[in-house]
Amino acid sequence: MSAPAAVIAWTDGGCRGNPGPGGWAFVLVETATRRCLERCDGEAETTNNRMELLAAVMALRSLRRSGLEVEIRSDSRYLVQAARDWLPGWKERGWRRRDGELQHVDLWQELDRLLGAQRVRWRWLPGHAGDPGNERADALVNQAMDALAAGRDPAWSGRRLWEAGW
Repeated sequence: MSAPAAVIAWTDGGCRGNPGPGGWAFVLVETATRRCLERCDGEAETTNNRMELLAAVMALRSLRRSGLEVEIRSDSRYLVQAARDWLPGWKERGWRRRDGELQHVDLWQELDRLLGAQRVRWRWLPGHAGDPGNERADALVNQAMDALAAGRDPAWSGRRLWEAGW
């Protein structure tokens, strides 16, 4: 296995109903210092795929420097495969799929812009399989959705030292 990237970002998104109230979250760790930034938020009416995508966008937006080696870990096959394999073709076709309209064009364009500033590699991992970063991101997604359900602001951010493994 290769050495950890300078930054590891676990991202997750989810919905209760699809569409329905949803949340996104990321856990971002600077591997050299183990400093961790966690953030979540949500929307009252959204889709699962939009929340998965927004989590990756928001993780990349939170980076203060460009040119970093970043590994994004997600349990969304859609996000990982689209970002790794399909994005260049969509861009070539004017942000369209081969068979028609592309959903969430605004976020795909923003992700493409953000990817240009970093050296990003994507890693799919199974959800709910014990990976500490994925489990934490999932818990934050649920925290955001619980806040929405209770009529509270779903936005939350925190910093700490990362104690778990990679």
